[in-house]
Amino acid sequence: MLFLFSDVADLDAPTRIRTGSHIDVARLLAARGDDGMSFMELAGKLEITSERRQVLATGKAGTVYLCHPFLVHAAQSHHGTSPKFMAQPCLELRNELQLHRENGLYSPVELAIRMGLGESPADLPAPMHRWSDEASA
Repeated sequence: MLFLFSDVADLDAPTRIRTGSHIDVARLLAARGDDGMSFMELAGKLEITSERRQVLATGKAGTVYLCHPFLVHAAQSHHGTSPKFMAQPCLELRNELQLHRENGLYSPVELAIRMGLGESPADLPAPMHRWSDEASA
């Protein structure tokens, strides 16, 4: 999550976000299986996202960006005249990610990962409207 506590415009060091990069990261991580990757190892491979469109997390104070945990984002230099105040707290998952559920009740985060692993959006079930313990049953 990105919480903007002050107005953030283009010159105020907004967080740079590579749209769709969470799909690329899902593929990178899947290739390593259960062994996964360290943060630095993964960071060294993020060049594959360089062709993705970049957007800036700008907005009025009080704006919150809820991002997929695999989304590639980065800070940049401040060129504005007012300080930027923001926070980037982690939103912990309620349950472990499960990419194969018998009941087909996937969270939006899980659906995005499945898309990254090659499933067509048309083949995926609609996201759950509410995350519940039913999803882990």
